[in-house]
Amino acid sequence: MPLHPIMEKSQPNIPRSQFRLYEQLSQFTLFQGMSRAELLQVAGNTRFDFQKLGPGLQVLKEGEVANKLYFLVSGVIDVTTCSDDRSYQVDERLQAPWLMQPEVLFGLSFRYTYSVRTHTECHFILLSKDEVLRLFDDILTFRLNLLNLLSTLAQQRGHRPWRRVSPPLTDRIARFFTDHSHYPAGRKEVHILMERLAVEVNDSRLDVSRALNDMQRRGLVELHRGRIVIPSLERLFM
Repeated sequence: MPLHPIMEKSQPNIPRSQFRLYEQLSQFTLFQGMSRAELLQVAGNTRFDFQKLGPGLQVLKEGEVANKLYFLVSGVIDVTTCSDDRSYQVDERLQAPWLMQPEVLFGLSFRYTYSVRTHTECHFILLSKDEVLRLFDDILTFRLNLLNLLSTLAQQRGHRPWRRVSPPLTDRIARFFTDHSHYPAGRKEVHILMERLAVEVNDSRLDVSRALNDMQRRGLVELHRGRIVIPSLERLFM
């Protein structure tokens, strides 16, 4: 990532590596709202790890202990989330910047709930839980950002069961896809049998089949054996 020439001249005593880290961190909610001095302090005084992975490699696996934060600073990843009974799964393609499951660093279970592989070459910044706690104690802006992030996630998920359900079956199917996605846009791939999807949306298999075929005719989904591809999730609600 190229450095801004004005930034280089304005802080001649700051190492180039810290400027680079400064620019990368400023993409993420946890570090937004900090002054340049605070961010440079974080960049200079915090133990960050860095990881570069080629395409098709495992980053983390569902069930692994969550003892660090993964910041995707460049590249594209594939995220796979499975139902508890392993009867269906959703694959998503997400791109940088992306922070992976900060909510599992604390709480009832300290384990990742999805698996991640690289789709393209990816660069990550890793921050250990100990360093997160130190930043939480030392920097007010970081503390507020982390609390706001976790509170927003809790409020969004707490509100989901209370949203109005639209009568059309195609809307209920679209809602199912959205509720099982980590990001409400982009390409999704749902591995599920028609019978199971019918149970999930509380309708008959025949009606679900008809609704999906109608959505396919409109270019909203692509139907395959045991698999539904959604090229652009946001188009389902246009």
